[in-house]
Amino acid sequence: MEPTVSLDANALKSLIKESVREVMREEWFKFFDLLIPYVDDEEQAEIEASFSPEAHPDSDFVDITAWFDDANQAQ
Repeated sequence: MEPTVSLDANALKSLIKESVREVMREEWFKFFDLLIPYVDDEEQAEIEASFSPEAHPDSDFVDITAWFDDANQAQ
């Protein structure tokens, strides 16, 4: 007879919750990938030549990286 693993309800709920989060995160990345148009190397070079990063100082932008930090997301 094979050994069985038993989980309490809260552990099972946490496991399912985390698994669903992982799948949703993967699906969001797939969705975002569909929204972003493909740019080949030649077109990217044209874009970089036309719109130089030096023309846009860092002070013109807001760093929103922390908004997407796992630690900052609601549980």
